[in-house]
Amino acid sequence: MLTRQQFLRRFVAAATAAVLPRAAQGAGAYDFWFTRLRYDSGDWDVDQRMPSNLLTALVDYTNLRVDPRERVVALADPKMLTAPFCYMAGHKLVDFSPPERRNFERYVRNGGFVFVDDCNHDIDGLFATSFERQMAAIFGASAMKKLPNSHALYSSFFKFPGPPATGFELNGWGDDLVHDYLRGISIDGRLGVLYSNKDYGCEWDYDWRNKRFLADDNTKFGVNIVLYALNN
Repeated sequence: MLTRQQFLRRFVAAATAAVLPRAAQGAGAYDFWFTRLRYDSGDWDVDQRMPSNLLTALVDYTNLRVDPRERVVALADPKMLTAPFCYMAGHKLVDFSPPERRNFERYVRNGGFVFVDDCNHDIDGLFATSFERQMAAIFGASAMKKLPNSHALYSSFFKFPGPPATGFELNGWGDDLVHDYLRGISIDGRLGVLYSNKDYGCEWDYDWRNKRFLADDNTKFGVNIVLYALNN
């Protein structure tokens, strides 16, 4: 079976090379680059230090050639179709425009991976309810499913018994629940959308100098997410 990188490269070459020659050519310099999706509704520009902390963890723990810069790409821009991994987060309403919806669906159905993080850490919050409506409209009402703790995501690099809890959950913020699951949407056996109500973005959004005080490096789970996205 092709890895996600190989699948996306074939897709880009076949479907978008004429539109995106520079993006396709530039992809060869790195194994991974962090792409944040900018969408017209809501507040997409959250947890601004998180990408650099996750990228540092990938450098610390893996041999990936990592682009040190966060790339911000509009969801409506065809450039997002070339990314090996996309991140989307926010607190407010998610209401895709037709071009945003078209790109999101095309990307996921053709092998892309989007990690979506609810910054409200609240299953009944505005981001959660509106994003879930968007996914149901695109992929079907039953497409979003809970991931079992035996899912390959939890053993793709480090070993986890399930999704790590965040400090926000443990301190009773948001809906005052510790969510013992993540959810996702799979297409042809590939996990294309990983969806969290746990607010990992805020959990990993700290001054890097504070990392030395952590009992355990909480960005390790982010490494798992990236490695799973690249290799499945």
